[in-house]
Amino acid sequence: MESLLKMVSQQLGGDNLKKISSQIGADENTTQGAVSAALPLLLNALSRNASSSDGADALSGALSRDHDGSILDNLSGFLGQSNDTAGAGILGHILGSRQGAVQNGLSKSSGMNAGSVGKLLGTLAPVLMGALGKVKQQGNMDAGSLAGYLGREREEMERSEPQAMGFIGNLLDSDGDGDVDASDLIKHGMRLFSKFMK
Repeated sequence: MESLLKMVSQQLGGDNLKKISSQIGADENTTQGAVSAALPLLLNALSRNASSSDGADALSGALSRDHDGSILDNLSGFLGQSNDTAGAGILGHILGSRQGAVQNGLSKSSGMNAGSVGKLLGTLAPVLMGALGKVKQQGNMDAGSLAGYLGREREEMERSEPQAMGFIGNLLDSDGDGDVDASDLIKHGMRLFSKFMK
């Protein structure tokens, strides 16, 4: 089955990247770098949440209810809206109390202000959930097989770029303000991104 990271990454190039950059008030290169770190981070957090049976059940239910993949059919239209309330709700579930630390860490590593990073995460979260919902439908997955799929995605990223995933793990485990050594996160995230895009 196709990599979720690859599926979402391919949707976020060209004009769609321009729209995201415009929405969050950052240049395209900075946005591309932040996206390359944010997507694996969100995917890692989803996989962690789904590693418990309760978490997997909750995620599976949310996908069946609200994320059927149709967002990908008109992604340009979605990105043209400035409403990120749906994304805020998803981030609350995925990141919980670590949301502030994650935003600060991504802000430090990308040079983007924390407000722009928050908008970016709020934009990416529904796209990632939509893509995952599509994969779930296509594979006729139950909660257990969904958790297994996400676990394999995370393992593949860790094999491919262990340093990037190490930085991401530190951010997700951080109890502080995101003050981990995130300076190389974008560089390693871009390398991970480029490997998955081949």
